[in-house]
Amino acid sequence: MAHEHKLEIFRGLVKFKSNTSKIWGVLIFLTIVTAVEVVLGIYKPDMFMHTWMDPFEGGFFATIGNIILSPIVYIKPLNFIFIALTIVKAYYITWDFMHMRDETGSMRKMVVWTSVFLICYLVFILLQEGGYVFDIYNGEDALIKKDF
Repeated sequence: MAHEHKLEIFRGLVKFKSNTSKIWGVLIFLTIVTAVEVVLGIYKPDMFMHTWMDPFEGGFFATIGNIILSPIVYIKPLNFIFIALTIVKAYYITWDFMHMRDETGSMRKMVVWTSVFLICYLVFILLQEGGYVFDIYNGEDALIKKDF
């Protein structure tokens, strides 16, 4: 029942000769992505530290627009980059190291889509709660003042 694993990554752009070389290739890719995350986390470039848009003010439609756009547009680009790179790493760990690409289509969809929805939900909760905690500690009437 043993079968050969697919030995390419990036949708067939990079092909390897053995499973060992493929593992090393994916490991190098994940190391580079992690290094980019660490460098961005240490230096925090100013161009990534400001939101893309300010929240809308006034009326019902502004409230609806703020609700719809808040998880995407009103976060700092640095946070968005971290989220995207983390999803890329999770994808390649699951796809290559856990051999998800060699499973049947329905099994892949079941595992991947469940994970995608769970990750999106957790990111939404973290961003919403993080904003709430920030507002509590930094509001004008805050009882607790801490320097994070």
